[in-house]
Formats: sequence, structure tokens, C-alpha cells
Amino acid sequence: MKHVIALDVGGTGMKAALVGADGALLHEERRPTGRERGPEAVVATILDFAAELRAIGEQRYGQPAAAAGVGVPGVLDEERGIAVFAANLGWRDVPLRALLAERLAGTPVALAHDVRMGGLAEGRIGAGEGARRFLFVSLGTGIAGAIGIDGRVDPGAHGSSGEIGHIVVRPGGPACGCGQYGCLETVASASAVGRAWALAGGDPEADAADCAKAVESGDPRAAAVWQEAVSALADGLVTGLTLLDPGVMIIGGGLAEAGETLFTPLRTAVQERITFQRLPSIVPAALGDTAGCLGAGLLAWDLLSTEVSA
Repeated sequence: MKHVIALDVGGTGMKAALVGADGALLHEERRPTGRERGPEAVVATILDFAAELRAIGEQRYGQPAAAAGVGVPGVLDEERGIAVFAANLGWRDVPLRALLAERLAGTPVALAHDVRMGGLAEGRIGAGEGARRFLFVSLGTGIAGAIGIDGRVDPGAHGSSGEIGHIVVRPGGPACGCGQYGCLETVASASAVGRAWALAGGDPEADAADCAKAVESGDPRAAAVWQEAVSALADGLVTGLTLLDPGVMIIGGGLAEAGETLFTPLRTAVQERITFQRLPSIVPAALGDTAGCLGAGLLAWDLLSTEVSA
């Protein structure tokens, strides 16, 4: 059976699958990234994991994977297949595509940003299915996005498109790791909401999910924290929709798990801010934490299609 390897590398864990031509997940597996062991060990773990998946596919389906799609965080040079930098993994200038292709005995490898890969899946087979243009935004530890056009995700001229988390929405606000102040992700990411609620609620262990529960129970301190995040997020989304004019805005990541506690006020806040712009549908992501693997599989199949057409 013809199949591909899909590998989604995160800061704490890796999700992998063997994916059939119809998009079915034939085999799924997870393991820790082990970033505390250092960047070289992380790269070795990725290569070992990919090789094991190739062996499983060959044993079960009579042939090795036809291609591999791999998503990683950080800054990428997708054209050359180099993982330029990832703060949460500690690596710099890793020729990851070449290393994977060598370890996989010459198997073609596609390398992409993890959020753009998840956005590809959501846009093509998830919440944005059928939309010609979409913007996918992931609200997690940070905030990142993916710009979808005609079923594909645009990486940008330098591999850094979709970084909506670094739009400055509160000038002079909290310092951001990127060097700016008041970036969207410093006030509206899941981690930012968690920090703000831990401070306001007096519980240093509290997180964004706790804040959402407190909002639902009517806590005014939580409501104030939540409203600030929603307001900032709406400002960022309006900037995005003004530039990109998407038909659908898909919101995923940890903060989106609050459901209508987030989406009801967010839709209202976006609508209040627009003037001439067309209001897109603002919908929750549909694929959960499998989006990255599904996107990696789509990426691998796309790579094969491109090679055939070439």
C-alpha cells in the first residue's frame, strides 16, 4: 500500500503517522521531544523516529514510504530545507531535510513550519474546507498563523509569513521575545492569559483554562483579564483581515478550547471594529491536535504530485 510519513515536531512532544493516499491515518505514534537533552539530541530523536516509521511501513505494507512531510517550529528556509532557528528547541541552521532524506535512504522530504502545516490541514480538509482564502490562527504558548490561498499555504518570500502574533497591538506593552513591545502574543496567547490570571487571581499555578472557567462562573477579575485578551485579539485579527480579506478565519490552539466563552465576545469585538471590510466567518479549528500530522501527510502527497508533474 502506498503511504507517506507525517511527522509533527513540537517543543515538548512529537506526533507521527503513516498516511494513506486517501488521507487515512494508518499508524499513529507519539513520543517526547526531549528538548532538555539539547538540540543535537532532538535532531537525533527526529531522525530515529522517522527511520522507525519507515521500517514500520515497509514491514506492514510491503514497501517504504513514498515521501515524508515534517513540520517543525521556528524560522525555516523551506526552499533549502534548513531549520534556521527555534527558541524552544535551541537549534540553529540545521540542514534537516538533507539529514532526513539521507536517513530515509533518499526518500523525498518536505519541510514546513508546524503552524502552517496545521493550517494547511484545517484549510483543506478541516474548518476551512472549500474556502478559497483563509487565515488560520493558533493561540497557544505564542500566537502564529497560516495564510491559505486556493488550498495551499503561502510561506512568504522569506519563510516567515503568518506571524500575526508579532503585530504590535499595545505599543509600549509587555516585552516580547522578538524584541518588540506589546506584540499580540504578549497579551492574547494562552500563556499570556494564564500569566495575567495567575496574577489577578492570586494563584501562581493558574492557567488560561482556569481563567475561562472563572469567566463562566461570573468572576469579575477573570472577566477583566479575558476582555483585555479578547480586545487585543480582535485588534490583531482586524489587521489580518484588512490585509488579507479571508473568507474564513479559523482559530485553534489552547485558548480556542474555551469554545463560545472565547468565540462569542470575539466575533462581537471584530464586528465592532470593522468599517469597510467584509466580516469573514470566525470558526473554531476542527481537527484538534491531529491537524499537524494530517497537514504533514498532505504536504508529503503534494510533494509527490509536484515531482510527477515536473
